[in-house]
Amino acid sequence: MCDNTLVEKKEWKPVTKKFITFEGPEGSGKTSILKAVEETLRNKGVDVLTTREPGGIRISEMIRNLILDVDNKEMDARTEALLYAAARRQHMVEKIWPALKAGKLVLCDRFIDSSLAYQGAGRKLGIDNIYSLNRFAIEDTMPDLTFFIDVPPSVGLDRVFDNAREMDRLDLESIQFHTKVYEGYQEIIKRHPERIRVINGNKPIEEVVKDVLDVLEKELD
Repeated sequence: MCDNTLVEKKEWKPVTKKFITFEGPEGSGKTSILKAVEETLRNKGVDVLTTREPGGIRISEMIRNLILDVDNKEMDARTEALLYAAARRQHMVEKIWPALKAGKLVLCDRFIDSSLAYQGAGRKLGIDNIYSLNRFAIEDTMPDLTFFIDVPPSVGLDRVFDNAREMDRLDLESIQFHTKVYEGYQEIIKRHPERIRVINGNKPIEEVVKDVLDVLEKELD
């Protein structure tokens, strides 16, 4: 079970919630929502850093391109999981830890929960196995707060195809795969109700952003 309640906190980790992640299935709109939240917080004078996974820094972006390249169809599931963990480690070292140490509010588009859902559940490698792998990479630095933008897989995939954005290797997976990913997220939410806030992503984006900001107003000092 992915229980981080007994994990020793780093000395510099603030008492207030500073590391916030956004999760959701493909087409949930989480990236657009994160950007809108960032703009609102900056306008309020909050020192915000936004980033994404996999990626965020040069090495991790290179790994991202390798993972998501549609030509890499032969990639093994465990190789995929290890690449995500490697990208996450470098991201932590170069960007997230320094930002948290500097007292910034970090907003991250995907983090460890994506690996638990996509590789743990979607690839059937096991949520606990993927957590153990990533725990080595992140040294127990879990998000303080996570927003799960809840959209059914079929709706999300319809959005992806309707928006005509460039497809990546995960976009092209079957609906059965994305359904397993969604079910994996539901299991993770059950395990971590104290950290994860479920936001209805079926509303107009302005309403979804407002719902996220309402939670942040209550959670943040």
